[in-house]
Amino acid sequence: MRHLPREKFRRPLPTHVTLRVCEGVPSLRTVAIVHEIRRSFAVGCERPGFRLVQYSLQGNHAHLVVEATDQAALGRGMKSVGARLARAVNRMTGHRGPVLAERYHHRLLRTPREVHRALRYVLLNARKHSVVKRAALRATKILLDPASSAQWFDGWKMGKGTIPSAAESAAGRVHAPVARARTWLLTTGWRRHGLLDPAEVPG
Repeated sequence: MRHLPREKFRRPLPTHVTLRVCEGVPSLRTVAIVHEIRRSFAVGCERPGFRLVQYSLQGNHAHLVVEATDQAALGRGMKSVGARLARAVNRMTGHRGPVLAERYHHRLLRTPREVHRALRYVLLNARKHSVVKRAALRATKILLDPASSAQWFDGWKMGKGTIPSAAESAAGRVHAPVARARTWLLTTGWRRHGLLDPAEVPG
């Protein structure tokens, strides 16, 4: 990642962040790593001016949706999140050395449509990376990705026999690995473009 100047902002905004891991680091979707990252995020998903709102773990990268009050808060929050992820990987694998490959990449989300697209992309990212053909994937039973915060997300379209209700998803939120959103864009605005369909495969 080229060290270009970060885009500045001075009001609370949602942001889509991507973290990549170094070559040789075990898959972030390893069950033990998934559980350890979840436990670590539950302790540190919120700090002054920063909240981790959603995430998904893929083999060699992680997607996050966060809220930050300004550029400085985003930088501090991502330093904390990155350190937590790295320590969780090292605890579970005995890996030594750097875990994250480069500076995080981020995109500020300024409109309801941008937030809708980012949530869809992050929470359904495992379906995007699936080796199963798309037609077959759509025909299989719909399951929420366990290597993500999907089970704590309350914006799914409800389909009989597919996913739990919003109330059930929110159960146990005291120990959730993500914080409640506070910005209008992440609580209300994105819903103008419809709830998310868990059967979709993002492009």
